[in-house]
Amino acid sequence: MPETLLEQHAEALRLFGERVRAVKGDQWDAPTPCTDWNVRELVNHVTGEQLWIPPLVTEGRTVEELGDAFSGDVLGDDPVAAWDRASAAAHAAFAASGALDRTVRLSYGPALGSAYCSELTADCVVHTWDLSRGIGADDRLPDGLVEFSIKEVMPYADGLAASGMYAAPLEVPAGANAQTRLLGLVGRKG
Repeated sequence: MPETLLEQHAEALRLFGERVRAVKGDQWDAPTPCTDWNVRELVNHVTGEQLWIPPLVTEGRTVEELGDAFSGDVLGDDPVAAWDRASAAAHAAFAASGALDRTVRLSYGPALGSAYCSELTADCVVHTWDLSRGIGADDRLPDGLVEFSIKEVMPYADGLAASGMYAAPLEVPAGANAQTRLLGLVGRKG
């Protein structure tokens, strides 16, 4: 089980990457639990999130400076290669000396690099479930990443729904397992 934030981040990226490599040619247009995105659009979204990390964390640039640099299709003709490049660069940026202690200027204001890394790790975990569902792969998530993601998402689950980033939290049955609780926090039925 990953112990440090960087290990958890690497594990979430690896898990999502496994699902990206499992997408069959005829599945890119398949629906996902993210009702606005099909499989390709979901992979494009998560890949795009990774592309923001090096300029924001390593270069100290702002969202305003970057503008729409990562809008539109970032996958090109080889989504797997695009994911692999983006995720490797993202992890390297967070793993650089002092990166987790830096202030990063995000669209919602300044945050520590560690908070940004935690946010994107949890997001990647949830979207791994979405992608798994979209392609009919095993959707069980590692317990450690699920528990990490619950702790990350719980304080602002209602705000995520209000922002439109996720659906409203769902009620989950008493005694539900951790994955079901996490999915409920982000408006998904497990």
